[in-house]
Amino acid sequence: MTELTTVIHDANEIVAGPGTDAPLERYENAAIAVTDGRVAAVGPSDEITDEYPTENATHAIDASGQSVIPGFVDAHTHGLFAGDRSDEFAAKLGGERYQDILAEGGGILRTVSAVREASDDELLANLLPHLDTMCAHGTTTVEIKSGYGLDTETELRMLDVIRHADEQHPIDVVPTFMGAHAVPEESDAESYTDRVIDDQLPAVADQDIAEFCDVFCEEDVFSAEQSRRVLDAGMDHGLTPKVHAEEFVRLGGAQLAAEVGAASADHLLHANAEDRAALAEAGVTPVLLPGTAFSLGADYADARAFLDEGRSVAVATDFNPNCHSQSMGFAIALACVGMGMTPAEALVAGTHGGARALDRAGEVGTLREGMPADVAIVDGPSHVQVPYNFGVNTVETVLKDGEPVHGGQR
Repeated sequence: MTELTTVIHDANEIVAGPGTDAPLERYENAAIAVTDGRVAAVGPSDEITDEYPTENATHAIDASGQSVIPGFVDAHTHGLFAGDRSDEFAAKLGGERYQDILAEGGGILRTVSAVREASDDELLANLLPHLDTMCAHGTTTVEIKSGYGLDTETELRMLDVIRHADEQHPIDVVPTFMGAHAVPEESDAESYTDRVIDDQLPAVADQDIAEFCDVFCEEDVFSAEQSRRVLDAGMDHGLTPKVHAEEFVRLGGAQLAAEVGAASADHLLHANAEDRAALAEAGVTPVLLPGTAFSLGADYADARAFLDEGRSVAVATDFNPNCHSQSMGFAIALACVGMGMTPAEALVAGTHGGARALDRAGEVGTLREGMPADVAIVDGPSHVQVPYNFGVNTVETVLKDGEPVHGGQR
């Protein structure tokens, strides 16, 4: 029997998602009805509440003066870690380069040491509050990578913790294996690449605890050829490829992502027109991470170059110890100010675009009929409040599958 879970009514605006003839399909003075956790109808408030009376709903939410948007899909994070690297933030402000910090045993390698020493319970206790914060800021689906283990045992432990977090938290957590995140101090890139392929990937596949395989294709980390070997092996084990590409230099990661048919190519600060064309032709979603450029004091990726060519992009937080922000709202504000995106473009990139980057287009990222009712209610009359009011969290209420999971209206 169909159950009327929730009716959100009298919203100043409801954003259903990208439209066919406009950046957004949106409704004014609108309502959304949820049955069995999925969107049953969205449209003018009077029409929706006549068909789906609020008194019949388990949850009736008055969204007067507010904007209702899809829950954010954060398609790129390294949210499981241990230790603190705030001193490195200060060092970068003093002129030290990220690559120099890494070469001195800091950066990723410092976090690797902390993660290896942490117990599974400690790692889970670190991750769950981060998920709480993401949820409070409107994220309802998030990707989390391993990659702070750099050995088989710790990579498996990280992925197992990510799985437990997904089971315990209302946010959907998407696991990505990233053993090829850095080269451990006890190895060199070529021999470590062999270990990722020969030891780590078979173990990950045997336990069936990851969906994607990512690699840091970057100068002084993994070459394009080493990256290709890792991704090919990952595909042999049933893992969909992703690539950290063209972050510090143009090394060929975007072209590699296109050639292997990756779900996404991420960062892309140094991608050129040839790279953009290759990604578009291959159907690879570019994931742009303005928070990383902000935290590094670097130039932003050229979002306008993608958008002006009619390409879709995703925007994500890249939450990690080097980019310590769980807020998709802040990432969207930076996308507007730093990358020249309109609020509508950035909102689509942080919802539908993120879903594309996680092979979940048609599953999450919009509020169309039949979709899961993953909803963020913004305390303001328009979705523009998200980037406009960038100093605070504008999200008041969050629903996952139509059930309130954050906020006062439960």
